[in-house]
Amino acid sequence: MKRVKKRQQLSGSRSVNGSGSGAKREEHVSWKKQKLVDIHQALNSDPVDIETLRRAAVSEGGLLTDDVRRKVWPKLLSVNVFELPAKPGKNVRENHKDYNQVLLDVRRSMRRFPRGMRVGEREVLQEQLIDIILDVLRRNPQLHYYQGYHDIVVTFLLVVGERMAIAMVETLSNHHLRDFMDPTMDSTKHILNYLMPILEQVDPELHGFMLRAEVGTIFALSWLITWYGHVLSEFRHILRLYDFFLASHPLMAIYFAAVIVLHREREVKSSDCDMASVHHLLSQIPQNLPYEQLITQAQRLFDSYPPTLLASCAALQSRKSVFDPMSLSVHQRWSVTQKVGGQRSRVRTESGARAGGPVNHRTGGERAPDCSSGPGEDV
Repeated sequence: MKRVKKRQQLSGSRSVNGSGSGAKREEHVSWKKQKLVDIHQALNSDPVDIETLRRAAVSEGGLLTDDVRRKVWPKLLSVNVFELPAKPGKNVRENHKDYNQVLLDVRRSMRRFPRGMRVGEREVLQEQLIDIILDVLRRNPQLHYYQGYHDIVVTFLLVVGERMAIAMVETLSNHHLRDFMDPTMDSTKHILNYLMPILEQVDPELHGFMLRAEVGTIFALSWLITWYGHVLSEFRHILRLYDFFLASHPLMAIYFAAVIVLHREREVKSSDCDMASVHHLLSQIPQNLPYEQLITQAQRLFDSYPPTLLASCAALQSRKSVFDPMSLSVHQRWSVTQKVGGQRSRVRTESGARAGGPVNHRTGGERAPDCSSGPGEDV
């Protein structure tokens, strides 16, 4: 009985006792305190209760405070906090092929730092940001810098500090962000190609409108590769999404892109059905999104239409990726730091891995989605 109660707390389900705004405020405070207790109990368990921490990060309110994030984020990525990398030395910038581009990007990133921060303090953090990026790249020559990477790294620097940021970003770059860090954008384009099949499953009319407009998916590129850090103005909203993404499957960011488009369905259908109009509308992301509602919807979409179901429509059958459909079933336990066979593996469609083909979660019938209208076109 105790376990069930705990699950309900972390799922974001709350019951309001009493009536009126005072009772609601009291209930909210009580719920927040209970969630913090649950998180600290999970952290103090031996071994650490990772599943409870994941549920806390995904459920309403996320991890609540930066102090909690500093403790939980490393656990979600299996980072050993007792063996952190040393601070980068002065030689980290010497003869680095990406130094000039990283320098330019970081110099232009002033808006990513808190309003009112002293210039001197911001400049110190910008120098640390440059060093973190170059250090991770130098230690991992298989990784290739892309513009927008700094938008992700700065979020970790601001929350966990320099040394912890190096450890977390290195792990993240070799897993969640790995496909963005290929020599070309081919892998990133393929991930974007999940967007239209998701929309087709949920709202065929919207999907058809966007196909006729030939808008493609390039409007969501900066959302995806920066984990929305480049397009959201409120740092608290960025942090809430990072809680969600760190505790979720690496493709969750594209599911979140889908729910943003679905949330704006009326606006999209009311616009002129042409590429310029729809692209302009969707590329201007609203700042007042109902984040908790969208996070819940994204999780439901992922559960109903997992990547394995949509892989064929996204044209992923023959490319190399860190995402192995055999290990991505929502019915299986998934670890964010697990490598498939220790290396990047070739993705197979679910129909080739399971007899009878994928299940259509809307009808219950065992069939793959109809991809005849196209998988959303390559960007």
